[in-house]
Amino acid sequence: MAFEDLKIEVSRIADKIEDSATSKMTAICELLRERIEYYDWVGFYMANHEKRTLHLEAFAGEPTDHTVIPFGKGICGQVAESNANFVVPDVKAQDNYIACSITVKSEIVIPLFKDGKNIGQIDIDSSHVDPFTKDDEDFLEFVNVQVAALL
Repeated sequence: MAFEDLKIEVSRIADKIEDSATSKMTAICELLRERIEYYDWVGFYMANHEKRTLHLEAFAGEPTDHTVIPFGKGICGQVAESNANFVVPDVKAQDNYIACSITVKSEIVIPLFKDGKNIGQIDIDSSHVDPFTKDDEDFLEFVNVQVAALL
């Protein structure tokens, strides 16, 4: 899997004029899940700052009960408050982890910024322990720039 090739495909999806932002986000989730072997669940959560909650906007993978997450709760909720990337090599080592599936072993969450404000995030779950690298972080930051331009 080459992140550079995927960047081209993500940009093509983002550039489709006829699709809505949500359908483009879903297509990006599906692309990443299909093409990156250790991305087992991919989703975008969008922030509601008034209610201090994250809301699942688009995803690919098994459905989740975690469609609304309070700021501060779980990895996603922590990223909503910290505005920083969060890579969890082994979810068993995290006290504030929300279990979505017994198969999840690791997670990466990258905040999504628009005009300097954290408006959401991309969340990736993996059934592998410690698969995420700096290359994943850089690639997902690129993906979020593309998504922010849609919103």
